Amino acid sequence: MEQLSFFAETGQSKGLPTDLLDYRPGIFTAGESEYLMQKLIAEMPWQQRIMKMYDKMVLTPRLTVWVGDEGTDYSFSGEKHNPLPWTKELLLIKHRIEPLVGVKFNSVLLNYYRDGNDSVAWHSDNENVLGKQPIVASVTFGQVRSFDIRNKKDHAQKYSVKLESGSYLLMKGGLQEDWEHRIAKSTKPLNKRLNLTFRIIKHDGR
Repeated sequence: MEQLSFFAETGQSKGLPTDLLDYRPGIFTAGESEYLMQKLIAEMPWQQRIMKMYDKMVLTPRLTVWVGDEGTDYSFSGEKHNPLPWTKELLLIKHRIEPLVGVKFNSVLLNYYRDGNDSVAWHSDNENVLGKQPIVASVTFGQVRSFDIRNKKDHAQKYSVKLESGSYLLMKGGLQEDWEHRIAKSTKPLNKRLNLTFRIIKHDGR
């Protein structure tokens, strides 16, 4: 069974490594966040994937959609996925955050966490198609959840950020190589949450 979050219920861990993470709340207003979350949940073709975990095939504990430019096919949860086209709402979000990063993203993975039972286990976004030291920008709408990171070699090095609705979190180059992250399950009743992770697919691996 996946471990529950071991971090504080509010705020951020002390000494959060800003060389690896950039967290900014309030990038989207409460009204924008609610509208975008409801719109995307209602209209995107959500799917629950099958993945291998602990030598068993299980349903992923969340719903996903892959969107991007033509040719940005991507493999996750053990499957290869071709991108769906951008929607007006997704382009609005993309154009809002790109000036904060100074890059142009060509794809986004949408994750729908329906309640506290939905989660994502410890992992790194380090697939070859993301290139070396990939930059990943995360946007959250809805329920506040804890984003936990830990050092791959030393699990005592761990931090947490409470991702608020309308917030932006940049995972900088270097994070994926030496650290892993997760959204843990919760025993408390939680409302729905939508998370979008914007990426740059580089099929040449550079």
